[in-house]
Amino acid sequence: MKDTYSQKILEVLQEDSRMTVQQISERVGLSTTPCWKRIKEMEAQGIITGYTVRVNRKKVGLSLMVLAEINVNQHTEKAVAEFEAAVQATPHIVHCYSTTGPADYVLTIMVQDMDAYEHFLMQTLFKLPAVAHVRSSIVMRDIKQGACLPL
Repeated sequence: MKDTYSQKILEVLQEDSRMTVQQISERVGLSTTPCWKRIKEMEAQGIITGYTVRVNRKKVGLSLMVLAEINVNQHTEKAVAEFEAAVQATPHIVHCYSTTGPADYVLTIMVQDMDAYEHFLMQTLFKLPAVAHVRSSIVMRDIKQGACLPL
């Protein structure tokens, strides 16, 4: 990252990405044009990868969150690429991490309830390419969610 102004801009945007450039510039102590240029530069460099909104999953009917540890039975480039492409194409899988340790991947899955998860498990997860083993943990409650990166 270039300087402390850019860092401050990122901190402000992580808190509320709907702020205007004028509001951001006032918060970081920089005039509007240089603030706007820094934001555009960070977008071009891929530091800022997008803008989003947080949604209360329970209020939209996704009451069950599952962390699923996945082991694949083949570690070939083709098998891994097919698995990862299938994960990308599956909307109920909201996060996927390639990991070290006992699991090859850890997925975050959002569904309506336990019946929906059982159906998802049987009809989708077990049918993903190269899946050998799935170990599921049900999230009982969210403690910390959507945290800002510690810049």
